[in-house]
Amino acid sequence: MIATQRQVGILIFPDVEVLDFAGPYEVFSRTRLVPGIESRRNDDSAPFRVFTIAKTAATVTAIGGLRVLPDYDFGNAPPLDLLIVPGGFGTRSLLADADSLAWIQQVSQQAAQVASVCTGALVLAKLGLLANQRATTHWGALDSLASLDASITVERDRRVVVDRIITSAGVAAGIDMSLAVVESYCGKAVADETAHYIEFPRPAVPV
Repeated sequence: MIATQRQVGILIFPDVEVLDFAGPYEVFSRTRLVPGIESRRNDDSAPFRVFTIAKTAATVTAIGGLRVLPDYDFGNAPPLDLLIVPGGFGTRSLLADADSLAWIQQVSQQAAQVASVCTGALVLAKLGLLANQRATTHWGALDSLASLDASITVERDRRVVVDRIITSAGVAAGIDMSLAVVESYCGKAVADETAHYIEFPRPAVPV
C-alpha cells in the first residue's frame, strides 16, 4: 500500500443525494497508479483512502431510501486531505444545523482541499467559504447560490469549476469533479485510466 495515501472524507447526512456521494466514492476508491483490472483487486497502488463521515454513527437514510452506515462520525473522523460536501434535499436542513456547519468550517480550515457536489455548494456559501471565487451548483439552485453571497461568480454553464474550492454541478457532475481532482494529484493519464475503468466518458475539453 502507498505510504502517502491521501485521506478523502465524504460528508453524508439525511436526504443526501445518492450519486452525489457514491459517484466520488467510486472514483477515489477505484483510482490506481498501476493501470488495469488486476490492480483493483488490492490497494497496493491506491493513492486515495476514501470514507464517509456523518454527524453521528447512526445509519443515514439517503434520498430514495438507501440506508448507509457511516465509517466515522464527527467525533472520531481522522484528519482529511480532501473534504467533499455533497448535496440533495437534505442540504436545506444542513443549512440550519449549527453543529454540522461548525464541523464543516473547522475541517475546511484543516484540509488541503475542499470540494462540493450539487447543492453542497450552498452549504459552503453559507459559511463564506466561496466568497470572491467562481463556483457552480445544480442548475435548480444557481439563483440560490448567487443570493447567498453576492461576491460569488456563479458559473452557470460549467459542470466543474476549479477555484480555491472545487465545485460541481448536480448529481453525476460529481464524477467529473472527482476525476478532475484525481488529475490534479495524479496526472491526466491516471484520471483517464480511472474513467476508462469505471466506463465514464471524459470530455476532450475542460468541463
